[in-house]
Amino acid sequence: MIDETAARKVEYGVTTKDVLASMVGIDFVRAMFDGALPTPPIMQTIEPFDCSAEPGSAVMHTTPGFRHYNPIGAVHGGYAATLLDAAMGLAIHTMCQPGTGYTTLEFKVSFMRPITLETGTIRTEGRILSFGRRAATAEARITDAQGRLLAHATTTCLVFEIAMGNKGT
Repeated sequence: MIDETAARKVEYGVTTKDVLASMVGIDFVRAMFDGALPTPPIMQTIEPFDCSAEPGSAVMHTTPGFRHYNPIGAVHGGYAATLLDAAMGLAIHTMCQPGTGYTTLEFKVSFMRPITLETGTIRTEGRILSFGRRAATAEARITDAQGRLLAHATTTCLVFEIAMGNKGT
C-alpha cells in the first residue's frame, strides 16, 4: 500500500516574501510539508517524506540512494549536512512569528557512522535549544531504523524582521 503523503506530486519552488511574512512559522512549515506551499528546490537533493513539525521541532525521513555516493563508496557528507541543516532551520522556523525569519550563522556537524544504501531509511530530527529576539540555537540528529546515531549537529541562527517592499533600490 502506498502512503498518500509519499504518493503526492511535490511542487518545488520558493514562497514569496509576502506569504512567508504573513504566516506563523509552525503554520508555514506544516503547509510546506502538506504540499499547500511549494517545497524548496534544495529538497530535490534529499527527497524527504513523512515529514512532521511541532513547535520547536521538525522530523523528516528519507532514503539515501546511489546518486548520493562519494568517490569512496558511501553517502557524501553533504547529504547528511543538508538534512541536518534543514531540520535545524525548520525547527527554528516553527517558532517564528509573522514578519520574522531566520538565517544560519554557523553550524557544526559530526559524522558518527557511514551512511550507505544498506542503511535504508533514515530519520532526521531537529529541535530548538533556545529561541530569542535576535538569535536561536538548535540541534539535530540522524538515526537509522535501529536508532543508531549516524550524525548530529548544532546551529546558531540570526532571527530578523523580514524586509518587505522595495525601499528605493
